[in-house]
Amino acid sequence: MSSSSYSSPEITSATHTDPAQERFSTMYETQDDVLEDLTSRFILNLPDEELNSLERISFQVEQAHWYYEDFIREANPKFPSLPLKRFSAMLFDACPLLHRWEDHEQAFTEFMQYKTRVPVCGAIMLNDTWEKCVLVKGWKSSSGWGFPKGKINENEPRPSCAIREVLEETGYNLAGQLNPDHVVEMSIKEQKISLFIVPGVPEDYPFKTKTRKEISKIEWFRLVDLPTWKRNKAAPGKFYLITPFIR
Repeated sequence: MSSSSYSSPEITSATHTDPAQERFSTMYETQDDVLEDLTSRFILNLPDEELNSLERISFQVEQAHWYYEDFIREANPKFPSLPLKRFSAMLFDACPLLHRWEDHEQAFTEFMQYKTRVPVCGAIMLNDTWEKCVLVKGWKSSSGWGFPKGKINENEPRPSCAIREVLEETGYNLAGQLNPDHVVEMSIKEQKISLFIVPGVPEDYPFKTKTRKEISKIEWFRLVDLPTWKRNKAAPGKFYLITPFIR
């Protein structure tokens, strides 16, 4: 396993595009051209240690999927939107280096199970009076609200992960404001979640996500309006993994 990020990149070095790259992206003729280019970008140059790891390969395939949806399809609307499982099967089939995993169905299932066990770090960002917190909403219409957070990298300190993920998702830098000792931790479905409690976040801060097609809204919510374990008070919208921490 390497130290590359498990979470969705804002735009990493592998996915950064300049005008020349964008013009090139419009030159794809077929889906095979797309898969060949993505194989070159995300798979071929990996070190042997990562090429021999299904988990690392799968994370790279996931990055390729984000690149396909965020950049290639925007420049080439003729190509269809693909769910990760379908895209993964196509890339595994197109890349000879991945043929060692003959049963893609099983490989994909193992990856999704592994992915849900990678520890997550984030923050409960509070205003000066501790009456409101910042929540983010996913990109899809079916997405719910949650605390800004993301998967930790190998050997990455939890506070560093929380600062990085909050910065990516909200544009707010917690560096110098986060106390490593002020953290709430729990395990939910085999995944360890660490949320650092950070008060004093300005309510007038102009939050702006640095991710692409991951966060659709960033808003303040009054704590008393959020559902808890003991009080199922109605609240507009869906709230994932909120109640265990708010209580």
